[in-house]
Order: sequence, then C-alpha cells, then structure tokens
Amino acid sequence: MGSDRGREHGPSRERAKERSAAAPAAQRVRLDQPQQKRRRWLPEYDPEAFGRTSEEIARFLGTGRFIVWMSVVIVLWVVWNTTAPGHLRFDRYPFIFLTLMLSLQASYAAPLILLAQNRQDDRDRVNLEQDREQNERSIADTEYLTREIAALRMGLGEVATRDWIRSEFQDLIKELEQRRVFPEESEERDR
Repeated sequence: MGSDRGREHGPSRERAKERSAAAPAAQRVRLDQPQQKRRRWLPEYDPEAFGRTSEEIARFLGTGRFIVWMSVVIVLWVVWNTTAPGHLRFDRYPFIFLTLMLSLQASYAAPLILLAQNRQDDRDRVNLEQDREQNERSIADTEYLTREIAALRMGLGEVATRDWIRSEFQDLIKELEQRRVFPEESEERDR
C-alpha cells in the first residue's frame, strides 16, 4: 500500500514541475525581489509633495498679503455687482455666489492649515526627540568628565606638589646649614 501511494504522488509531482517550468517567468513568484505594486483605479500622488504644497498654501493664507488681496477681491466683487448695469452683474444681492466662493475657500483652507500644522507637529516631535538624545549624551559626557576630574584630584593628592617639594627643600637646606654650623652634632644624629 505504501508503494502505491508513492506512485500516485510521483506522476502528479512531475506534472507540477512541468507546469512550473512551462509557466512564464513573469508569473513565477520571486521571494528574493520585492513585489510590484498593483495599479489602482485611483490616481496616485506623492504625499510629501502634497504636504509641502499644503504648507506653502497655509503660509500664504497666514500673511497680510493674502488678507489684502482677499479684501480687494471682495470689494471689487461687491462694487461690480452693485454698480454695473443689470445684464453685466453676475451675483446680485444678497451675493449668494460670493458667499459660496468664500465658503469653498474656507472649506479648503481649514484642512490645508490642519495638514500643515500636523506636519509641523511631526517635525517638532522629531526635533524634540533629537534634543532629548543630545541632552542624554551631554549628561553622560558630563558625568564621565566629572568622574575623570574626581579621579585626577584623587591622583593629585598622592603626587608631590610644588609647595610640598619647596617645603622639603627648605627642610633640607636648614639641615645642611645646621651641619655646617655644628658638624659634630650632625654626625651623632647620622649614627
């Protein structure tokens, strides 16, 4: 029975090998290479470029230049639609089209400003983390230097200082002077 099972699987394995060999190289799954992205029906965009553009727009919306230009456009709009002849007016009182345009501008400006703020928060978070790491390194360096200075101080305690050497020389000079003055006392002391 065991040999029958081996024969049953043997030809099917051979057929599978033949099929895999016959399959085009493009259809084989390669584990040593990254898979290609599948095309989507939605358009693709670069999120980084979109973020940079939104930041530029948000920066412009926060300037006095934008407020001046927006005020000029609104004043011209109102003046044109109140003083122009009837057939040239495109937005009559109560300026519904102007309200619509300002609403659209606000509805696009708010998410762009929020996106720019989020990107700035991300940059701030990264900078804060880098500052923390730098502070930790600085603290570690300071502690190391403190330990080294303490070790040097302890080592200097055992080293002959200038004052100590000077005092030793002065003691020797006094002793030599005493030997000259009283040579017999110095000989007795040496014995």
